[in-house]
Amino acid sequence: MVLNIKQKSIFNLQSIHQSVSVRFNYEIFFTTNLFDLKNPTLAQVITADGEKKPKKVVAIIDAGLLQYWPDLPQQLAAYTKFYAEILALAVEPMIVPGGEAAKNDRTLPQQIHKLIEAAGLCRHSYLLAIGGGAVLDLVGYAAATAHRGIRLIRIPTTVLAQNDSGIGVKNGINAFGKKNFLGTFAPPYAVINDLNFLTTLSDRDWRSGIAEAVKVALIKDARFFDFIHSSSAALVSRDIEAMQQLIYRCAQLHLEHIANSGDPFEMGSSRPLDFGHWAAHRLEHLTNYNLRHGEAVAIGIALDSTYSFLLGLLDWLEWQRILNTLLALGFTLYVPELAEQYLQLEHPRCLFRGLIEFREHLGGELTLTLLENIGQGIEVHEVDLSLYRQAISLLHDVENRLTLLIES
Repeated sequence: MVLNIKQKSIFNLQSIHQSVSVRFNYEIFFTTNLFDLKNPTLAQVITADGEKKPKKVVAIIDAGLLQYWPDLPQQLAAYTKFYAEILALAVEPMIVPGGEAAKNDRTLPQQIHKLIEAAGLCRHSYLLAIGGGAVLDLVGYAAATAHRGIRLIRIPTTVLAQNDSGIGVKNGINAFGKKNFLGTFAPPYAVINDLNFLTTLSDRDWRSGIAEAVKVALIKDARFFDFIHSSSAALVSRDIEAMQQLIYRCAQLHLEHIANSGDPFEMGSSRPLDFGHWAAHRLEHLTNYNLRHGEAVAIGIALDSTYSFLLGLLDWLEWQRILNTLLALGFTLYVPELAEQYLQLEHPRCLFRGLIEFREHLGGELTLTLLENIGQGIEVHEVDLSLYRQAISLLHDVENRLTLLIES
C-alpha cells in the first residue's frame, strides 16, 4: 500500500529565528569604612532599585577576615539595624573558609543554597559576599543558581579581588582537579571596594593582586605599565595611594574590555584577559594551591613574555623590563613544578597539560594571548613546546642568578 500524503511535511517548515538583547548595568564603588554608621554607601546601593520596603539580606563572610576584623559580624548587624528601613539581616552571617578551600569544597554551594532557602530570600533579596576572590567566586556561583539569580553585592577585601576577580561577570568553583570547571556568567548587582580592608593583608596577599594589574597593563596600556614599573618601590612598601591608583586603573581597563570586546560572556575562543593564565591555573593545581593565584599569574606572565621574546615578537629590552618589574615587585619567576622532568606530555604532572585544559575550558581552537609590545597583545593558535621548554630554562637561569646575587 502506498500512502499519498499531500500536506507539506513538518520537517520542511522554515526555521524560526530569535534574537534577544539583554542589557546589564552595575557600578563599582570606592569607599572606606563601609560599615561605619555614617557611611551610607551600602544602603544607597540597595535603595537604588527604587523599591520602598526593606530588603532581606544574607551575608557570607570570608573566615580569613575575622582574624583581623573580628567585630565584622557585629558591625554588619549594627549597620543593618541603623538602616532598618532599607535592609534587614535575615539570618546570622555564614562564615566560609577563604582561599581555594572555598572553591574546592563541593558542599559549600549547597550550604549557601540551604541558607538562602531557610532565610526565605527571593530574587529581589540581596546576598552580600565579603571576602577574597575565591569566596566571591563561590558565593557568586551560589547566588546565580538559587532562584536562577539572586542579587549579589560583592565586597572584595583583597587587591586581587578589588582590581580583577571581584569586578567581572564570572563566578565558579573547582571540580575534577580543574580550575573553575563549574561556573556561571552572572554580573553582580554592584561591587563595593573598601580600601580599609587592604591595610591588614599580608605582604604576600598585597603583592599577589598586583600581578593582575601587570597583566592588563601588558596587553592593553603601556602607560599603565610605566606607572607600575616606576611605582614598584612604593607598591612594595605598601603605599596606599599608589595601590589605590593601581586598583582603579586596573578595574577600569578590565570593565572596558568586558563592555567593549564584543564577547563579554566568552562565547568565542579568545580570552585576552587570561594572558599568562594557562600556566597559572595549572601551577596552582600542581602546587596544591600553595601558590597564590597572583603568584602563579606572575610566573605565567613571565613565561608567556619569554616565549613571546623567543618567537621574535617582543624585543629584548621590553622582555627584560617585564622580568625586572616582576622581580622588583617581589615575585618569584620559577618553581620546582617547572623542572625538566615534568615537561614531557606523558608525565601526569606536566605543565603543558594546562594548554589542553585551557583549550577545553574556552572551547574551539587553542587561543593564547602573547605580546608584540608592552601594551599590545597578539593572539596565536599554535605553540612550540620546545620553545616553551627553552623559555622555562631561561626563567630558571634568571632565578638562579638572583639567588646567587642575594646570597653574595
